[in-house]
Amino acid sequence: MKELQEEIAKKEFEGKAGGGIVSIKMSGNGEMHKISIDPSLLKAEDKEILEDLIIAAYNDAKIKADQESKNNMTWREIQILKYRLKVHIT
Repeated sequence: MKELQEEIAKKEFEGKAGGGIVSIKMSGNGEMHKISIDPSLLKAEDKEILEDLIIAAYNDAKIKADQESKNNMTWREIQILKYRLKVHIT
């Protein structure tokens, strides 16, 4: 279990918002590494939109990281069940 968490923490996930005008890269444990903002959003009147897009991009990446974790957990649980069934049958 700990190995799986460490493996996912090392992976990088990218989240995008606004059709890709804001993107972030984060690790599987939620640490943000990079943010990219299209220059067209760097206007004072777009401040609130930009803030919302940053949040949306982060949440998109977080969903991807969580899904990867869930998929790996399910696979690992299936492998454990197969092993246990094999042991009990023989």
